[in-house]
Amino acid sequence: MSKILVLAEKPSVGRELARVLGCKTKGNGCLKGERYIVTWALGHLVTLAQPESYGAQYKTWNLESLPVMPEKMDLEVIPETAKQYAAVKTLLRSPEVESLVIATDAGREGELVARWIIAKAGFRKPISRLWISSQTDKAIRQGFESLRDGHDYLNLYAAAEARAEADWLVGLNVTRALTCKNNAQLSAGRVQTPTLALIVAREEEIEHFKSREYYHVMADLGKFFATYRTKNNEAAIWEKTQADEILSKIEGKSFTVTNLTSTEKRTPPPMLYDLTELQRDANKLYSFSAKQTLNIMQKLYEEHKALTYPRTDSRYLTEDIVPTLNGRLRAVSAGSFAPIVSEILREKRTIARACVNNAKVSDHHAIIPTEQQVNLMRLSSEELKIYQLVVRRFLTCFYPDFVYQQLKVELTCEGMLFGAAGKSVVNKGWKAVYDAPDDEEDTAEQEQTLPSLSKGDVFPCKASKIKTLRTSPPARYTEATLLSAMENPSKFIEDKKMKEFIGGGLGTPATRADIIEKLFSAFYIEKRGNSIYPTSKGRQLIAIVPPDLKEPLLTAKWEKELEAIGKGTAKRETFLRDIRSYTKQLVQNVITSDAKYVHDNVSKTPCPVCGKMMLSVNGKKGKMLICPDRECGHRQNVVMETNARCPVCHKRMELFGDGEKKTYVCACGFREKADAFHQRIGTSGASKKYVQNYLRAQKKQEEPGESAFALAMKKAMEEKKKDES
Repeated sequence: MSKILVLAEKPSVGRELARVLGCKTKGNGCLKGERYIVTWALGHLVTLAQPESYGAQYKTWNLESLPVMPEKMDLEVIPETAKQYAAVKTLLRSPEVESLVIATDAGREGELVARWIIAKAGFRKPISRLWISSQTDKAIRQGFESLRDGHDYLNLYAAAEARAEADWLVGLNVTRALTCKNNAQLSAGRVQTPTLALIVAREEEIEHFKSREYYHVMADLGKFFATYRTKNNEAAIWEKTQADEILSKIEGKSFTVTNLTSTEKRTPPPMLYDLTELQRDANKLYSFSAKQTLNIMQKLYEEHKALTYPRTDSRYLTEDIVPTLNGRLRAVSAGSFAPIVSEILREKRTIARACVNNAKVSDHHAIIPTEQQVNLMRLSSEELKIYQLVVRRFLTCFYPDFVYQQLKVELTCEGMLFGAAGKSVVNKGWKAVYDAPDDEEDTAEQEQTLPSLSKGDVFPCKASKIKTLRTSPPARYTEATLLSAMENPSKFIEDKKMKEFIGGGLGTPATRADIIEKLFSAFYIEKRGNSIYPTSKGRQLIAIVPPDLKEPLLTAKWEKELEAIGKGTAKRETFLRDIRSYTKQLVQNVITSDAKYVHDNVSKTPCPVCGKMMLSVNGKKGKMLICPDRECGHRQNVVMETNARCPVCHKRMELFGDGEKKTYVCACGFREKADAFHQRIGTSGASKKYVQNYLRAQKKQEEPGESAFALAMKKAMEEKKKDES
């Protein structure tokens, strides 16, 4: 009997599809059933071929061989996943298989994962597409009942492949040119470079900022306070003598109410989450990195089936989702959300109309809960935080606007104008579910509780003061604010006529987290607290790259053209022809440039592999030494932040050194060799239960991600298991 082959993107998704489709028999890299065979990739199994496959001259990095510009881009199997590719290829070529269902992630990159495997294996049989936004059993069954023709997604594949080839041409050639020209490990790309440029520009703005003092004159009128306003209705007074003069005039004088305004204002509930907005909030509230939030979302989508597809750029739902909302509400009716859901269902509330717009949903709708109830006890603390963020945002959209009266009072004293502001809540609306803090408005007239006032009321000045303030430089980027800047970089484009081309910003919701991580791993940026600083390497790179490569407009134009290719209104060949010409120009600009890169972080430690003096850098988890030689690439830790607690003061300790010299050091003065510390707390000779309890206690206090200490403990436990068996 002929069978249908189903290709998933990951083993975990493949196993879930197989379970729903009744495929229970294990095969080589697959699960088989009566009608279906389910197999999977491991992310990408096939990628664009490396330069050396086009000729021996490209094996060595040198300026003479640039640009690398093959007439036709070849594909190659990724060596690390070659075994799984061979299994998938065998299935694709099997006479038993009559057709294929692409069940990779429903998006541009997911399409590329499948199509490259298909192209490399030479598959020619009919293709269908599974396009779903959640991994629940119901969604999978419905998806297989309404499979789409694979030809409908050829334009999406063309856009994905055009993006990959363009990034290869520009990124690889400029990276090789910069590295060879400057004898340093440098890289550039059409998204990462303008993102880095934003961070460098912000740092330069901060460094050149000159702080200035200014003053507010404030009068205590007993039941409230009033602040002096200039003729332009501003609170800031720039001359101290003027502030002193105003203060002397109002002391002991009376203030008369000359104008009262009361305006009803409405704040609608915040829109549903897309990935970027969720990453922003997770960084603000929990200091999660963008990559960390995406990884958590993937687990909630794939493993727990709690939330819908994460890599979306839409904050809207389509009309066909609306009938499913009651089921989704019931699925989240647990814990603190239960009374809220009960109220929504009892009063038959509907989701805000602003949340439903077919025209503003392309591939996937906003992130919302699925119709499958989740066992909250199975979620980690990080997963629970993200899950609750999404559920809370979803529930707010069933509530009315937050309504309040905005009160503004104008008073005069000695011919001078003063003001006061207040707010009274009329209807709490959605803030009954989620009372998000307001962005701070005018610090001069902070809202206060105002008494009942009438025009002509007179208040004596009981006290007065001058408040001295200073202008502040712009804040350094956090991952949250950097995501915002990447999403909407139009304000960084000076030419007003060109702002319209900015499109979807720098990168896509699915790629922005990886771009930020690349900047960290390349040591172009570093984190201090929650703030992002450019390193000397990052600042120098921005100084030497071709100018237009660091402009946000470039990648925005690319995304707009790729979107047009995906819709079938533009040709990939035209786009790539322009990219090839542009690449040649960029390489020539690098070669002829007078700009130079200088290593200013050379240590006195020679590389143990090649002997070159190593570079001192700040990694995301501590200080490291790295070899400057690209072909060597040796790295070693100097000091790492850990989650191990000091036995004296219980603060987190740092781990110094490498290998046998590893030593835990605490700010209180405590020091102990790592081996001795591990042995003392139970990684050697202690019972498994003792070690597990210790690790659990550590995890409760640790920050997201596994520390060096946790990894060391895990390794020790694994070795102990082997010894016991």
